[in-house]
Amino acid sequence: MLFSSIQGAAILCLLSTVLASSQQTSPAPVRARDLGVPFEGTPGLLNAITDVPGVEVGATTLIRGDGALKVGEGPVRTGVTVILPRGKTSTDPAYAGWFSLNGNGEMTGTTWVEESGFLEGPVAITNTHSVGTVRDALIAWGLKHQALRQPWSLPVVAETWDGWLNDINGFHVKPEDVFAALDSAKIGNVAEGNTGGGTGMVCYGFKGGTGTASRVLSKAEGGYTVGVLVQCNCGRRPQLAIAGVPVGKEIPQTATHALATPATPPAEHPGSELQGDVGSIIIVVATDAPLLPHQLKRIARRASLGLARTGSVSGNSSGDIFLAFSTANPHADAAPGPNTVQTVSNDRITPLFTATVEATEEAIVNAMVGAKTMTGIDGHTVDALPHEELQKVLKKYGR
Repeated sequence: MLFSSIQGAAILCLLSTVLASSQQTSPAPVRARDLGVPFEGTPGLLNAITDVPGVEVGATTLIRGDGALKVGEGPVRTGVTVILPRGKTSTDPAYAGWFSLNGNGEMTGTTWVEESGFLEGPVAITNTHSVGTVRDALIAWGLKHQALRQPWSLPVVAETWDGWLNDINGFHVKPEDVFAALDSAKIGNVAEGNTGGGTGMVCYGFKGGTGTASRVLSKAEGGYTVGVLVQCNCGRRPQLAIAGVPVGKEIPQTATHALATPATPPAEHPGSELQGDVGSIIIVVATDAPLLPHQLKRIARRASLGLARTGSVSGNSSGDIFLAFSTANPHADAAPGPNTVQTVSNDRITPLFTATVEATEEAIVNAMVGAKTMTGIDGHTVDALPHEELQKVLKKYGR
C-alpha cells in the first residue's frame, strides 16, 4: 500500500507538472505587431484602450448553432462589448465628444453628449437590431447598482450589422448578456477578433470584429495615454491597406461560401469587389489627457484619418461613428460648482491627434489579425486574414 500511495502521488505530481507546463506554454493571441507589421508611435504596456488608467472593458460572446437560418433559433454569431470610462464603481461622468463621418448607423445618447459635454456611464457596442435591448439593459443595470446620476438615463449604445453570419432578426442578445458584460468588465488585456459585439463582423472582406491599441506620448509631449477600441465591420477587399501596402489587392477575395439552393441563391459577400462600401465601424477613443468636450470632438474626428490609413472611403452604406472621452478632470460636474478643471492647450494638442490616428489604424488591423475564420447562417463563411500571406505581401513591398 505504501508503494502504491507513493506511486499514485508521483503520477499526480507528473500530471500537475504537465498541466502547469501546458498552461504556461499555451500560445498568446497573435497581434499585428507579432507578425512584424510596422506601426508608428509608442504603444502602452497592453497596447489597448485599458492602458488609460481606470478604463474597464467587458464582453459577452454568443456563438450557437450551425446550418440553415431559422429566424429566432440561429445560427447565432453575435454579442455585446462594454467600455466603462471610470470603472464599475464610479458614477462620475467624463468629458466627451462625438463625430459622425458617415451616419448610416446608430449611436444612441449622442445628442445629450453634445449638449452636456459629458458621457454619463458605459458605452456599449452590439449588432444593429439589438441596440434597443442593450440600451434598456444599461438602464436596468444602472438602477440595480445605484449607478444612475439622474432620475433619467440616456445610454450610449452603438452598432454594426452582423447579418451575413448571424441571425440578426432573432434578437439573441438579452439583458442578462449585457449584465454579464458589465459585471465582468475589468482592466487588463482585451480580447480581440471574434468577441463581444464584434463576433459576427466582416472587415474589408476578411473576418473582422473587436480590436484595440494605444499610444503613449513622450514626457515632452505631456506623457499622456490614448487608447482606442474599434468594432470593425466596414470596407471592401480591394480597399484594404496595411502599413501603406495594398494588401486587399494582393490577397484577392475567393468565391463566396454559401449553401446554394434554387430558393436561396448565394448572396454577394459583404465587402466584395462587386459591392459598395458596406458595413460600419464604431471607434471609441479614451485618454487621460485633460481635454474639454470641444477638444474631444476634435479627437473623435481624427479617428477618421486612422480609418483612412486602412483604405476606407466611408461609403454611403457605412455607419462610421466615433466617440472620444477623457478620464481627467474628475468631479468636473459636481454640484453646486463652480468647478475648476484643467485642459491641454490647443497649441499642444497635435501629439494627441497623432496618437489617435496611429492607435486607430493599429486597432483595426488588430481586429482582423485576431479574428478567426467563421461560418454562420446558411453556410456563409468569412475567411480570416491569412497571417503568412500578410507577411509575404509586406515583405514584397519592403515593409
